[in-house]
Amino acid sequence: MRQIVLDTETTGLEWRNGDRVIEIGCVELVDRKLTGRHYHVFVNPDREIDAGAIEVHGITNEFLADKPRFKDVVEEFEAFVRGGELVIHNAAFDVGFLDNELALLERARLDTFCAGVIDTLKMAKELNPGKKATLDALCDRFEIDNAHRTLHGALLDAELLAEVYLAMTRGQESLIIGLDEDDGPSQDVIGGADLKDRPPLRVVRASDAEMAAHEAVLGDIAKASKGACLWLPPEPADVESA
Repeated sequence: MRQIVLDTETTGLEWRNGDRVIEIGCVELVDRKLTGRHYHVFVNPDREIDAGAIEVHGITNEFLADKPRFKDVVEEFEAFVRGGELVIHNAAFDVGFLDNELALLERARLDTFCAGVIDTLKMAKELNPGKKATLDALCDRFEIDNAHRTLHGALLDAELLAEVYLAMTRGQESLIIGLDEDDGPSQDVIGGADLKDRPPLRVVRASDAEMAAHEAVLGDIAKASKGACLWLPPEPADVESA
């Protein structure tokens, strides 16, 4: 299973008002393991960045002046994500922006060449209703070090999100984890204790009085059910003598 954890930074909050993508960051997961492969690019949006957006991600108009346009990187971006399942925090935002960039170049939408989208924001809200579901809050909840995240950044946020996603979905592989590993505990070891060292189990048997009381209860059940008590063997049928 190949998954692409993806994040973008943009000139503002609304692609419908002309805002554009200015940074894309992706990291690759295969069978729930980071492969080390990533895709990262800054993009010249051919428009000014909102002041509020600059405060969030720190990317300036001057920095992007000599960066490629989206049309210059679209093929390599498509090649990296093609066939993968996208993992995105607040997926509607990033997918909306990327689909808009693709549409401006008259190219197909993401859902035509990617294998679906997982929205970790929606997942986090379903797992912990009423609790904060920002990336920073999830890093705190799952004890993922994000001290170096002073500003938003597409690649950094994608890397953190990959760790958050793996932590949130860790139980999903519990049925198969360790099947191909030889260095795990043997079947004789549970919870760090060797079963061979445990004292024998104590067997407590019913007393004669308890057995008599049990038989009496079964008798009452048999009487009330006209002999249909499931816990008593049926009485042998009368056999006429020859």
